[in-house]
Amino acid sequence: MAIEIGAEAPDFELKDNHGRTVRLSDFFGDSAASRNVVLFFYPFAFTGVCTGELRALRDDLDTFVNDDTQLLAVSNDSVPTLRVFAEQEGLEFPLLSDFWPHGAVSRAYGVLDEDKGCAVRGTFVIDKTGVVRWSVVNALPDARDVEEYAKALAAL
Repeated sequence: MAIEIGAEAPDFELKDNHGRTVRLSDFFGDSAASRNVVLFFYPFAFTGVCTGELRALRDDLDTFVNDDTQLLAVSNDSVPTLRVFAEQEGLEFPLLSDFWPHGAVSRAYGVLDEDKGCAVRGTFVIDKTGVVRWSVVNALPDARDVEEYAKALAAL
């Protein structure tokens, strides 16, 4: 079961597609640098639906990466796989590797399909205090609607 709206978002530390450490809690707090976070879980790089969803985010990037918001995309792929995928698709936001320990962050958010070994399509909008304010979780074949994330952000 996915983490509930109103719950504190589980903190994590993952490597991005460039090997840099990204810590969720670094985006929260009272500083001027705090941001809302769109935490976007997807099954695997280089797959049809995932690629389409990430392209939609890329094409509307100003909505999801700005002074007020940070997009973080998480899959169970390795860092080198994510690096190549980001370069190939022109993705200029962090792709985070939940590869090892395998699926630990996906599991913490309740979106890991244990049988398939990958995250289902879960998105969480987290406010600047670290509280989940909106979410959607879809099955593997079902793409999400980027407009819904934008509406959730606008409501914060």
